[in-house]
Amino acid sequence: MLRSPGLRFIIVGLLILLMFIPILFVSEIINDRAGYNRSTRDSVGREWGGQQVISGPVLVVPVQETVTIREKQRVLDPVTRLQKLDEDDKPVFRHVDVQKTVNRDPVYLYPGKFTTTIDATTQERHRGIFTVPVYAAAAEMSFDFPTELVADTLRGKEVALWDKAEIQLQVTSNRALRGVTKLTADTTPLQIEPLARGDSHTGGLRAPTGDPRKQSSYTLILGFNGAQSLSIAPVGRDSDVTLTSDWAHPSFRGAFLPNDHTVSEDGFTAHWLIPHLARPLPQVSRTSQEHTARHEAGFGVDFYQPNDFYQKSYRAARYGLMFIALTFLTIFLIEGQAKRPTHPVQYLLVGLAQSTFFLLMLALAEQLGFGAAYLVSGAATVALVTAYGATALALGRRTIVLCLLLTLLYAVLYLILRSADYALLAGSVLAFAAVAGTMYATRNENWYGEQRGKSGRGWFRRPPPTVPEDTPTHV
Repeated sequence: MLRSPGLRFIIVGLLILLMFIPILFVSEIINDRAGYNRSTRDSVGREWGGQQVISGPVLVVPVQETVTIREKQRVLDPVTRLQKLDEDDKPVFRHVDVQKTVNRDPVYLYPGKFTTTIDATTQERHRGIFTVPVYAAAAEMSFDFPTELVADTLRGKEVALWDKAEIQLQVTSNRALRGVTKLTADTTPLQIEPLARGDSHTGGLRAPTGDPRKQSSYTLILGFNGAQSLSIAPVGRDSDVTLTSDWAHPSFRGAFLPNDHTVSEDGFTAHWLIPHLARPLPQVSRTSQEHTARHEAGFGVDFYQPNDFYQKSYRAARYGLMFIALTFLTIFLIEGQAKRPTHPVQYLLVGLAQSTFFLLMLALAEQLGFGAAYLVSGAATVALVTAYGATALALGRRTIVLCLLLTLLYAVLYLILRSADYALLAGSVLAFAAVAGTMYATRNENWYGEQRGKSGRGWFRRPPPTVPEDTPTHV
């Protein structure tokens, strides 16, 4: 029974399930390192300027209204100048109508024509063994405001205070603002001040315009830093945005994809044309639309890092159990009816060696990059398991089969990690081929095995042949 192929196959299956434990721990270690890498990138990115989101410009026009309010006033004695008392010695009051000016909700007016060109130059910052891509950008915006729409939003006796109007521009953080920042109305420069906000996580700029009805167009030049991503809101009735960078791996994101773009090793250029019917923003409103502009209408690009070996290492670990199973299955099939079958401890040692491959690959990838790390760790693992098969498992010439299979497995795994689109297809074909190959190799296998000292196969021996009584026998 101990030499039964069926029993040994079941034991190998249980050992494969047992190897799920080290694979699980390896995956957790990879997740921890990936989390540490993300926190480092976020920390460096915040110090440099963070994920920059630009919303605006918007023209804010204060509104006031003169209203009549009935007030209660004291009646004074004309002689003593003290408050007059009635017969019951109670103060005497009178009601009068008073004209007062009160502030109403301001008018928020977005540009009519909004044209923006942004040029972002990337560079790398290092903290420990981690590399964080950051950028320095320069934006040039041209826009105008259809001020005739403001009158349609006024109610009753409300009056727009044109002389107190100002342009506001929201950014992620004022700490990111660098270089030249200049706003001109036609040819007149405007004074720019920080926009005081209660929310410390956002910032912005403000610039009093005087009477904007006397100005036809505006130009804003803005220099800023950022990291990981850059987004802008289509605040114009017609928004024309062009984004250029020397980063060769953009990932376009947000509410709108570019109308056209070009990507090369030298960088990328993307162009958006957004009409007012496509944006979820009203042209003029009595309430701030900042949240909608930043979180629902914004679009832009992520500065994607293609060598995210943490993600590849985690994906590799997810295939780890299947690769260990295929290795165990190969050893089981090629050992045949050896005098000394492979012991379960030996299977476990082979599985641990393959589990360590993922940790070794991750550790080397942080120093050498993913490609070189995979080559070194894969070659070391294949060499170790092959040498163990030749010496400890005594596979002889069948060790070549084990070496070739391991080389094929790690080559297929590398192709799976390099192409996420075809990972499912490659993994499915590999699993199907492994099952089909096993079925073919064991098509003539007697899974019950032979009992020791018996001529029959299986759990029940064959009965001895019947010999007639008159058959002569010879000694």
